[in-house]
Formats: sequence, C-alpha cells, structure tokens
Amino acid sequence: MDQRLYIVAYDISDQKRWRRVFKLMKGFGEWMQLSVFQCRLTPKQHAELIALLDGIIHHTEDHILLLDFGHAENITPRVVSLGKTSFTPIEHEPVIV
Repeated sequence: MDQRLYIVAYDISDQKRWRRVFKLMKGFGEWMQLSVFQCRLTPKQHAELIALLDGIIHHTEDHILLLDFGHAENITPRVVSLGKTSFTPIEHEPVIV
C-alpha cells in the first residue's frame, strides 16, 4: 500500500471549528496531543483530508501543518517523549472487506 506518514498539527482560533477539525482528524489518524495527530495516508486520503480541512478553517485566523515524513513502510520515527504518555508509531493494519 502506498501510504506516507504524516504529523498533522493545527492551531484553530474558534472552539467550534477546533472541535470540527478534531472530529475529522479522528477519522484519519491517531490523536497524540491536544492538536496533533499521527496519520498514515494514501495520496487519495491525503487529498481528501486537505479538501475537507480547507472547507472548515478560516484561512486568515487558523493554521494547519501537515508534516510529511515519507513512505510509512520505510520510516521509523525517532521521537523523544517526556511526561505521562509515551509515543507509539501508528501501525499498518490490514483492511478486511
């Protein structure tokens, strides 16, 4: 599968829009921090996510970063995690149809 690993971080100024973005992101990846998600996305999923986020945010008030770490199968993130929870890279799971 042609998936890439992304870290998505966002700063949304309005609480209602923030909740909409949070709920949307839960369908695309794993929640890591308050406004940070880890996602494994195909090119189609990436395009869909960008289009959906683009329709939610106010471009003059909000900011979203999608950090592309490369092909998900070839990367092992090196992360230093401090505090109450540890970092676990998102794993590829088979899809049963």
